[in-house]
Amino acid sequence: ASVLAGARLVRPLHALTGAAQRLRDGEEHASVPVSGDDEIGRLASAFNDMSAHRARLEEQRKAMVSDVAHELRTPLSNIRGWLEAAQDGLADPDPAFVSSLLEEAVQLQHIIDDLQDLAAADAGALRLHPEPVRTGELLSQVAAAHQARAETAGVRLKVEGAAPAPELHADPVRLRQAVGNLVSNAVRHTPAGGTVTLRAYGDGSKGVVVIEVEDTGTGIPADDLPYVFDRFWRAEKSRSRRTGGSGLGLAIVRKLTEAHGGTASATSTEGEGSAFTLRLPAAGPVGPDGMTTAP
Repeated sequence: ASVLAGARLVRPLHALTGAAQRLRDGEEHASVPVSGDDEIGRLASAFNDMSAHRARLEEQRKAMVSDVAHELRTPLSNIRGWLEAAQDGLADPDPAFVSSLLEEAVQLQHIIDDLQDLAAADAGALRLHPEPVRTGELLSQVAAAHQARAETAGVRLKVEGAAPAPELHADPVRLRQAVGNLVSNAVRHTPAGGTVTLRAYGDGSKGVVVIEVEDTGTGIPADDLPYVFDRFWRAEKSRSRRTGGSGLGLAIVRKLTEAHGGTASATSTEGEGSAFTLRLPAAGPVGPDGMTTAP
C-alpha cells in the first residue's frame, strides 16, 4: 500500500518537474495532465494556468516588439528616402523639403514619447502632480487646442456641462493629455459635418466625476470594441499611420485614467458614432445635483 501510494504521488511530481524544466528551456507552452481534485491535481492545474499565462505574455511581447519596429520604421524610412533623394540631387532642400522632414521627425518623437509614457505606467513610475481641477475649464482648454484641426476637418467641436462644473483632484497636464487623445481620435474618425461633444458631470451614486467624448463618426464594430484600448490596435488595419495615428493614444488614455484611480470605457454603434467615458474619483463628496462639495 505504501509503495502504491508513493508511486501515485511521485508520478505527477515527476511530470511537474519535467514540465518545469521544459518551460525553463524555452518551450512556449508546457503542460501536465490533471488526474484528480486533490492537492497534486490543483498544483498541476495552477501550473498549467501559469504556463498558459506565460505563453500569452510571450506572444504579446513578440507582437509589441514587431509593432514598435513597424511604427518606428515608417517615419525613419521616409526621412532616409528624402535625404537620399537630396544627396542624389533629385530633391531640392527647399522649405517644403525641410517641412516634410520636420513632420516625419515630429511623428517619430510622438511615437517615442507615447512608448515612454506607457513604459512608465507599466512600471508604476508615472509621476502625477495632482491639484484641484475644474473639469469645465479643462474641457474648454482641450477643445480650444483642437479647434483648428476640427475646423480643417469640417467637424463641429462643442463643450457641454452643468455649471459649476464638478472638481477633480488630478494632474491637469496628464488629464488634458488623456482627454486630448480622445478628442483627436474622435475628430479623426468623424466625417465633415459631424459633431464631437465633450461633457463632464458628477455621478452622485458612485462618488465619481464622468468625462465623456462623444462623436457622430463611423463607429466601431461590436467585435472590435473590446480591443480599442489595446496598444497598436486599429479598426481599419489598412489605413496609413498618418491618418490612423500610432495606435497608442487610447492605450495611454486607459493608463493615465487608471493612474488617477479611475476607469476608461467605450460604447459605439457602427455607422452612428462612439462615446468614450472616463470615470474618475471626485475631489469631494458628490451631491444629489451631481456637483462635488468640499471634503
